[in-house]
Amino acid sequence: MTTPRLNRRSFFASTAVGMSAAAVGGRVFAAANEEVRVAVLGAGWRGGELAKAFSTAKGARLVAIADPDSARAEKLAGEYKTEALTDLRRVLDNPNIDAVVITTPNHWHCLAALWALDAGKDIYVEKPLSHTQWEGRQLVNAAKRSDRIVQIGTQQRSDPMQAAAKKFLHEERGLGAIRFVQANRLGPRATIGRRSTPLPIPETVDYDLWLGPAQDLPLMRNEFHYDWHWDFNTGSGEMGNWGVHILDDVRNVAYQDQVLTPKRIIAAGGRVGWDDAGETPNVHYALFETELFPTLIALSNLPKAPNEKGAWQARGSMPVNGPGSGYVVACEGGYYLGERGKGRAVDLKGKTIREFKGGNIVPLHVQNFVDAVRSRDANSLNAPVEMGHHSTGWCNLANVAVQCGTSYDRQQLVSASSLEAWPELIEAMERQLQPFGAKVSDLVTSPILQHDPQTERFVGEGAEAANRFLRREYRGKYVVNEVA
Repeated sequence: MTTPRLNRRSFFASTAVGMSAAAVGGRVFAAANEEVRVAVLGAGWRGGELAKAFSTAKGARLVAIADPDSARAEKLAGEYKTEALTDLRRVLDNPNIDAVVITTPNHWHCLAALWALDAGKDIYVEKPLSHTQWEGRQLVNAAKRSDRIVQIGTQQRSDPMQAAAKKFLHEERGLGAIRFVQANRLGPRATIGRRSTPLPIPETVDYDLWLGPAQDLPLMRNEFHYDWHWDFNTGSGEMGNWGVHILDDVRNVAYQDQVLTPKRIIAAGGRVGWDDAGETPNVHYALFETELFPTLIALSNLPKAPNEKGAWQARGSMPVNGPGSGYVVACEGGYYLGERGKGRAVDLKGKTIREFKGGNIVPLHVQNFVDAVRSRDANSLNAPVEMGHHSTGWCNLANVAVQCGTSYDRQQLVSASSLEAWPELIEAMERQLQPFGAKVSDLVTSPILQHDPQTERFVGEGAEAANRFLRREYRGKYVVNEVA
C-alpha cells in the first residue's frame, strides 16, 4: 500500500532538522502481509540484542548494520549475514530500508532520529530518548509533523504485568491511596580509570562520525566503547541509563501517565570514592514533587563497601527493602514493589498479599513496533515518542539539578519536603559514603528548582543556571535545529 508522506526536501526546508541527504521521492510501504526491512544503527551490546529481536520478529527482516566502528559493524552484520556500513547516512539514503533501530550512544539518539524522519523511515529509538530536554522536544515536534511510526525502547511498556499492577493499585485500590514512590537504582559499577594522556582512538573508528553532535574533547578514560555513558558530553550517567527505565515504570504504573514531568526538584550527588575520568554522578539522589504525590530516587554505583560484592540497600522506615533496580509505591495500606519482570504487593507489616509475573519483554516490544509499522497505526504503540520524551525528562532534569549544584547543604535538602522518607533517604546516602572515605562535602546540592511542564523550562530562583543545561552546543554540521 502507498502511504502519503512529507517529501524529504520540503520537510527539511520547513523544519531544518539537520543535514539532509538526497530526496528519495515517494515510497511504497510494506503491506500487512509483507516484511518490514530493518537496519540497526549502532553495533554495541544493545544493538546486538535488538538485532537478535528484530531478526526473529514476525513480519520483519534485518537487512543492514551501521556503526562508525567498522570492526563492530562487520562483526554484528556477519552474525546475521547482512550488509555492514560505517555511515548511517547510507542507510537513510536507501529506499529499500523501511525502518531503523537507533542504538547509538545517547548524544546521537535525537539527531539520528531526526535524520531518519527526514528520510521517511519508521524509527525504534533506544532510551534515553534525548541527550537534552530541548532536543527531545524537537524530535517530538518533528514526529507529529510526519506520518512515521516512532517507538522508544522502554520495553517494560509491553509487559502485560504492568496493566495488571495498575488495575490492582488504581481500580481495585488493593493498597489504598498512594502516599509516595521511592525509586532505586543500586547497581555497583567499576571505576573507568584515569589516563595521563588522551586515549588513542581505535583505527577502525570514524571518530568525526562517532562524535557527531558532541564536542571534540580529550578522552581520559581507559576504554573507548560503553564508558561514554559516564561523560556528560556523550552520555547521561546512570540516571539516563537505568533511571529512565525505572522512572518510566513509575510514570506508567503509579502515575498512570497523568504527570508529564515534575514541577519541583531538588537533588544531591557527586562522583565519590573513585579517582577516575568519569563526570556523571555515581551517587545521585533526587526528590521530584508533582501535582499528585512525590517520587524519590536513590541511585548509587558504589557497592556495600570497597572490595565487597553486592549492592547497598537504601532502606528507611519501610518494613521491606525496595528492589535494587525498581521502585516501591508506598500506599496507606501497604507497598507495591515493582521491578523488571516481576512485582509484589505487601501489607504494612511486609507480608506478601499478591505477586505479579512479567513476560519476555524485548520480543514483545519489538513485535509491537513491527505490527504498528505494518498497520500504519501509531496509536497501537506501547511506547510512543512523546511518552518517551516525558519519561526521559525526569532523568534529564535530575541531571541538570546536579550539574548546576553547589556545595552540599543538608539543611536545604531535608527541609525541601515534609515527607518523612526524604530525610531518612538523605541520612542513608550519607552513611553510604563512610566506608569509601568520602565526605558529604564531596557532594553538591542543587537549588530547589521549579519546573514548568508546559514550557519545559525552569522558572523562579535558580532558573537561569538550570536552563543553561536544557540545550547543548552542537558541533559543526551535526546540528539539531528548532522544529516548530
